[in-house]
This record gives sequence, C-alpha cells and structure tokens, in this order.
Amino acid sequence: MKIFLDTANISEIKKALDLGILDGVTTNPTLISKEASHSTFNEIVSEILKTVPGPVSLEVTSLDHKGMVDEAMQLARLGDNVVIKVPITAEGLKAMKMLKEQGIKTNATLIFTSNQGLLAAKAGASYVSPFVGRLDDISEYGMKIVDDLKTIFRNYNFSTEIIVASIRHPMHVYEASLIGADIVTMPYSVLEKIITHPKTDEGIYKFLEDWKKVKH
Repeated sequence: MKIFLDTANISEIKKALDLGILDGVTTNPTLISKEASHSTFNEIVSEILKTVPGPVSLEVTSLDHKGMVDEAMQLARLGDNVVIKVPITAEGLKAMKMLKEQGIKTNATLIFTSNQGLLAAKAGASYVSPFVGRLDDISEYGMKIVDDLKTIFRNYNFSTEIIVASIRHPMHVYEASLIGADIVTMPYSVLEKIITHPKTDEGIYKFLEDWKKVKH
C-alpha cells in the first residue's frame, strides 16, 4: 500500500520523506490556503513538486468542464508528477475524459458512493478518492465504499487506483490495508500516531535502564 500525505506543508513532507515511507502527496485549496500567508500558490506548489518524487494531486476550482481542462493544462505544466483533482460531477466526468485523451492523470475527488467511483473509472480517472471520514461523520460506514470499489474495479479490470481519503485516525489506515486499498492519504498527525505506541516507549526506557546496570 502506498502512503501519501494530505498536506501542503513542505516541512511535513520533508519529515515524511526522511522516514522513507512517502509515496506521494494530495492537496486541495483549503490545505494550500493554510500555507499561503507568505508564499504564492505557484511558489508553494513548485516546491512540493520538486520535493516529492511521486504523484502530487492539485485541485481545479472551475465548475465547468472547459474551465477545469484549461486549469488542468496550466497545472500540468508545473511538473511531470502533477495529477489533477477533479470533483465527481457531470462536468467533472467530461473533464476527466478529455484529460485522459490528453495523457493527463486525474484524481476523482469527493467520492461518496461506489457508483460515483465506477463512473469516474469509466471516464478514465487515474485515481478515485472516497472520503471515508466525512461519511463516518454522518453515521455512515465510509470504509464500505472502499471495499465495494475494490471489488468493482477487480470485476471489470479497471486500472484506476483507490486513494482512501479523509483519513481521521490510524484505524482507517488499518482497515484500508486489510481491504487492499492501493493508497491512503493522511494528515501528518495521523502518521505520527501510527509510528508511536506507549509500549514501544516503555520498552526502550526499560532496555536503557537495564543497560546502565551492565559494566562497560
């Protein structure tokens, strides 16, 4: 399973790269706005694209397919690892089809049903991003969509990869890995929680205390 960070913070990205586990990054207008107090959009994105060796999802803001495609063409020029995030709407599906024909990779975002994921795959999306946390927030079981999409894509040999998005906690990562999701994209705070465990800290402390008793 590939691990992406859902962030626009270059410091978080570099820390994850140093761990040797980062495969890519996803961003959105909200995440970029948090980093925009002293930098322009192009400055933020250019640094991310240069730093991350894998795919980086950048989101369009237009609502019509022509506007989405025009934006996507500009974003794609920023780096070879750009993936265009497109919302799952009728206009978005048109844009995905057109971008597929241009050889530009897309990430169908804001997926909340298996049928939406199916349509995005048929339209040529390289990735689909089911938002599991937001579904959990409204008392639906978000991970069920991931499981369903895994089966649907296998049934029809779709090459579209599943990015489990809107990750809230380590259990989402655990469940996604059991299902066999291709990718999880998470905030850096969740990655930190996955790394740490109180019993690990306790064990290290105990070993070090015992080591002090050994004559050197």
